[in-house]
Amino acid sequence: MFRYGAWTVDAERGVLSCGYSLDGREFTERVQLAPGQRWQTEAARAAARLVFLLAGVSYYKTAAPPVIDLGPTALSSTELAFLREFYLQGLGEFAYRNDLDLTPLRIEARRADAPAPRSAEPEASQRALVPFGGGIDSIVVVERVRRLADTALFVVSRPADRFAAIEEPAAVTGLPVVRAEREIDPQLLRSAELGFLNGHVPVTGILSAIAILAAVLDDRDAVVMSNEWSASVPTLQYQGRPVNHQYSKSAGFEAAFRGVLAGTQAPLPEYFSWLRDRTELWVGQEFAALGPYHGSFRSCNKAFYAERARRLDHWCGECDKCCFIDLILAPFLPAEALRRIFGQAGEPLDKPGLAGKFRALLGAGAKPFECVGEVSECRAAVLMAARRDDRAGGRLLQELAAEVAGWPDAPSAADAAAMLRPAGNEPGNEPGNEPGNEPGNEPGNEPGNEPGNEPGNEQGENFIPAGYR
Repeated sequence: MFRYGAWTVDAERGVLSCGYSLDGREFTERVQLAPGQRWQTEAARAAARLVFLLAGVSYYKTAAPPVIDLGPTALSSTELAFLREFYLQGLGEFAYRNDLDLTPLRIEARRADAPAPRSAEPEASQRALVPFGGGIDSIVVVERVRRLADTALFVVSRPADRFAAIEEPAAVTGLPVVRAEREIDPQLLRSAELGFLNGHVPVTGILSAIAILAAVLDDRDAVVMSNEWSASVPTLQYQGRPVNHQYSKSAGFEAAFRGVLAGTQAPLPEYFSWLRDRTELWVGQEFAALGPYHGSFRSCNKAFYAERARRLDHWCGECDKCCFIDLILAPFLPAEALRRIFGQAGEPLDKPGLAGKFRALLGAGAKPFECVGEVSECRAAVLMAARRDDRAGGRLLQELAAEVAGWPDAPSAADAAAMLRPAGNEPGNEPGNEPGNEPGNEPGNEPGNEPGNEPGNEQGENFIPAGYR
């Protein structure tokens, strides 16, 4: 049985400690933010409790027992439903790779009293906190949101460690950075030695809760995410259930988390994705115009290795992320500009040996378990890029484009143009209706999502507060 213990706050040090146990083994996770008296506020305590609830998933998955005991922590019915779905869907990839069935999972928790109605909240000034990973999505959101609000970046790192791939584009923004250090229990770093199960966890969900706490402590009214609609498309279907590598970036998670935030006694910051109704193709077009970032961003898996000795200070030019970024920017940037971006590694589209990775992105192979765009976006990108004059001699790109053009569901020019507009604004262009999506694989059809909760349509609409539109 996995048990939640207690969480404690040290306001003078700015440290939240979260305790868990599994069959007698104790785990402690610590999150450090700026110290101060705001830790003692009701809002900060409510936010800290949510971090405690979500961070437990990293320790549960060491053995994935069938029962979770919340111990002294009581949950509302909304929180209980949210937490169970967070475990089931957030660990979907983990369960798939480890051949586990988590559907019998039972969460035992005392029922919390319904919160008293909130009093009317005074209108807050627009002070946004944007979680920043240094990739094209968060860069585009920062440049949009800074026009509308007093904006700061939010960066989470391990203690005494920073990623150059985040720090360099963060410096280009010129904006202040609110920082958190997340220290996972060191036992997790010995998973193989200790016989733990291992695999992907819904880390964006955990970081979202930490961002809410950081926003409270920095007196900010909104956490603005950079999750586009394709994040809601499952990576694959397995035994009748969707498996989504990006579940905690999905519209389903966003809507459910917003529901939990709305149910707390203390008012907490707004939480939404500015890109929810935007495609990666739209993001690529926007980013292409942001020249000052082209020399510093690096959306390469090997730039984020935990072991510093293995971490690259340049693009690897071969991982799935490198291939996707090259593909999604190729319609909008000159070929020579992309070759300069990838530098010494070489541009992926110049490497015939990577054809298999590109075909997987295009739907002709297993979609990688990565934060990459949806199949139809990639197909549109390859067709658009191949029509550029400076790409006429690119053998791999032209071969891929010819293959896609011969498929019966190849996106038309009108389909591609629709992807460059907010999704769902055109009949037939709602998320899930793009060419290449199979029936039943539409984003928002994951078990547990309610009608009207589709991507871009949480509670019937894409929620962005009026001041941030």
